[in-house]
Amino acid sequence: GARLVILGHSERRAGFGETDANVADKVRAAVRAGLEPIVCVGETLEQRDAGQAVDVVRAQVRESLPDELAGKAFALAYEPVWAIGTGRTPTLEQIEEVHRALRAALTQRLGGEPASMPILYGGSVKPSNASEILAVPEVGGALVGGASLKADDFLGIIAGAGTRD
Repeated sequence: GARLVILGHSERRAGFGETDANVADKVRAAVRAGLEPIVCVGETLEQRDAGQAVDVVRAQVRESLPDELAGKAFALAYEPVWAIGTGRTPTLEQIEEVHRALRAALTQRLGGEPASMPILYGGSVKPSNASEILAVPEVGGALVGGASLKADDFLGIIAGAGTRD
């Protein structure tokens, strides 16, 4: 009964050495199985500090999204590796910069179709920052991890989403 599958999660990429090619293979398999993939991309802290965040996520989009996705339903999620479960979050300006770069990379990789597809943000989304993050241009939703396991936190994030224009 599953409909969606998360692939390329930052922890899989970082902790298990999952490559863009591995992610692309899993995306193909998901599409063949009739699942809608949520493909995650994101940089490590070292890459962020070296000024490589945008280049890293562009390359991940280019190499992780196979041609088979053209015309199919899927989502893209920006998850900076260094923000997953750490309580640290990029600045709103950093999130906007990466999301704009992802929109351009999606359009370049798959053509005009994904031009209106929402790009999710994931990485230490919590009630205290959800409304600000969700108001950033090109952020089309949140991929919530640990906070989704705590009812009060998740309800706070949902309430923050309700304040979006």
